[in-house]
Amino acid sequence: MLTLPMLEETVQILANDRDTDLYYRLVVRAPQIAPQVQPGQFAHLRILPLQDALLRRPFSIFQVTQDSFSILYKAVGRGTEVLARMRPGEHLSALGPLGHGFTVPSGGREQPVLVAGGYGMAALYLLAERSPQPGVVFVGGKRRVDILCEPDFRALGWEVRVTTEDGSHGQAGLVTEPLQAELRRDPVGKKLFACGPTPMLRAVGKLAEELGVPAELSLDEHMCCGVGVCLTCVVKIRSGEGWEYQRACTEGPVFDARQVVWDR
Repeated sequence: MLTLPMLEETVQILANDRDTDLYYRLVVRAPQIAPQVQPGQFAHLRILPLQDALLRRPFSIFQVTQDSFSILYKAVGRGTEVLARMRPGEHLSALGPLGHGFTVPSGGREQPVLVAGGYGMAALYLLAERSPQPGVVFVGGKRRVDILCEPDFRALGWEVRVTTEDGSHGQAGLVTEPLQAELRRDPVGKKLFACGPTPMLRAVGKLAEELGVPAELSLDEHMCCGVGVCLTCVVKIRSGEGWEYQRACTEGPVFDARQVVWDR
C-alpha cells in the first residue's frame, strides 16, 4: 500500500458557491496538499470561525489542480452552515491528503464502472479523471437536486446513468437496479468502484460477490480524529479465518468489497 505524507496546511478559500439546493462547492488554495492527492482520499477541515469546535470534519476531495483542491458538501448542521457563509479570502485549517484511496484502473480490458449515491460522486471524480479510459457511472439520489456533478463526468467522456427515488430525473428507483441489470447482461472485464450510503454499498458488495465482479468500496463511516487515533471509524474486515477491526480513516476509506464483513 502506497503511503503518502499527511500535511497540515492553512488554506485560503478561492470559491464557495451553491451547487444545488443545500449543496456547495468549496475550492481552496492548498499548494502543499493538492499535489499529493490520490483518488478517493479526503481532507479533514477545521472551520476557524468556530473557535469552540475542536473536531475537524472529513470531506472527500472532489477536484484537484496543481495548487488547489475542491470539495462538495451539504449544509446540514452548525459547522457546514458556518462554512457555507464563508467567503473567498478567508482561511481554513486542513489536514490531508488522508486515507487509502481507489486503485486507478489499468486500462486494457478492465472496464471501470462507478456507482455513487448522492455526494459519493465527489469521491469518484478523480478516479474518473485519471482512468486511462472512460466507462459508465451509475448515480442515484432521492430527488433531482441530489444528483451532483453529472455535467462534470460527462465532460470527461463518461456515460452517466441517473436514477432518482421519486422519478424526478432519470430512471425511477434505486441506483442498484440498473447496475444489476447491466452486470447480469455482461459482467466480463468489469470492475466496480462505489461510494455512497451504507445500504447502497452493502448491495453493491453483495452483487459483486454473487457475480464474481471485483469491487472497491469507499465506506462512509463517522470519523472524529481522521488520523487513526480515536478508533471511532472502525469497520470489520476479514482476516484469516475470522475478522478484525480496521480504521476507515487510515486503512480505508476504500476497501476491497470481498474483505468487508457486513453486520446484520
